[in-house]
Amino acid sequence: MAPFPTFTTKQLVDLLRECAGEDEAVDLDGDILDLAFTDLGYDSLALFNTVSRIERDYAVELPEDVVGEAGTPRQLLDLVNAGIAERV
Repeated sequence: MAPFPTFTTKQLVDLLRECAGEDEAVDLDGDILDLAFTDLGYDSLALFNTVSRIERDYAVELPEDVVGEAGTPRQLLDLVNAGIAERV
């Protein structure tokens, strides 16, 4: 059985840029996994839009409070990948 696909940091960064833009003062290509989304220039509305897109594009169902629960990219990646694992 093949391992389940994973949602990567690059995919997350691409969606953040597409759904909510990018703060020019922040290097999203750097080590951002443990930085707070607010420090990266993203508020709850930006995260809500990004999470909605992830759910639609990757056919994954995330907890209703995922935006409040995931304060960093690493936490969001963990939640998304857990949802993908449950799906397969």
